[in-house]
Amino acid sequence: MRALIYDPAARHRVRFGDVPEPVPSPSEAVIAVEAASLNFGELAFAERQLRPGQLLGKDAAGTVVQAAADGSGPPVGTRVSSFAGTGGFAELRAVATSDLAAVPDSVGLAAAAAVPAAGATALQAVRRLGPLLGRRVLVTGASGGVGRFAVQLAARAGAHVIASVGRPQRGDGLRALGAAEVLSGSTIPDEPVYGVIDNVGGPILAQAFGKLCDGGIALSVGWAAREQTVIDFEEMRMLGGVRRLEPFCVSSPFGPDIAYLVERLRTGELDPQIGWTGSWRHVHDAIDALLDRQVNGKAVLDMR
Repeated sequence: MRALIYDPAARHRVRFGDVPEPVPSPSEAVIAVEAASLNFGELAFAERQLRPGQLLGKDAAGTVVQAAADGSGPPVGTRVSSFAGTGGFAELRAVATSDLAAVPDSVGLAAAAAVPAAGATALQAVRRLGPLLGRRVLVTGASGGVGRFAVQLAARAGAHVIASVGRPQRGDGLRALGAAEVLSGSTIPDEPVYGVIDNVGGPILAQAFGKLCDGGIALSVGWAAREQTVIDFEEMRMLGGVRRLEPFCVSSPFGPDIAYLVERLRTGELDPQIGWTGSWRHVHDAIDALLDRQVNGKAVLDMR
């Protein structure tokens, strides 16, 4: 079968290749992939996550063509969306049934493919912040996939959401998603915030941490800046109070979170924010756009 393979010598370290069809474990279903979405982190930091020859792709949606042998998961013919570390950018994918969810006919598979990694990360991060009703929350890197989902989900939780983007045009549409304020460049809110969902790292994270109120929490979710974060903790002590900074990691099983997000797509309460779509034959064009910060939200590949 055809697949996209991690190759350090290739353009963007990604190339097409022919590989054997997946052999599922008893608790895995096999999906005929119809749509898959790209994530900034899996491309920018592929060398940290993959070995040469491994298949790329965390997010994939399609139709079950082989049900799990242990009886778990959906039957053949079910439309599903899935999240796993590798293997999504291929004609067939084997994935644990605990990490997939059924997709109703009213939800397009492109939209369903957009939510697993970015949506589950945003959902779990919002939950980690705790109760948000009436609280101020800063989302940095709000123009990307995780950021746009985090803005929507935090707003749904009752937060006053402040969205931070690198350039003014990257903030297009964020107010419609629930952002009460949109900041650009290195601007940080003047008033304290309770929570930070940081997708950038570097100086932005250090500045955002300094704006936390007593009892506030900052989650380091991403590292788009690729710069070190230097925090003056002596300065933090001078401010008094207690503030938390946590490196955030998304955790499995992902099936329940994907199901929650897909249901929000069905009801119209969540927008997948697809900013680029095209055939997987043009994957390098999609990667160019994503890494050059030309995509607001998600880039989705048509795998058919």
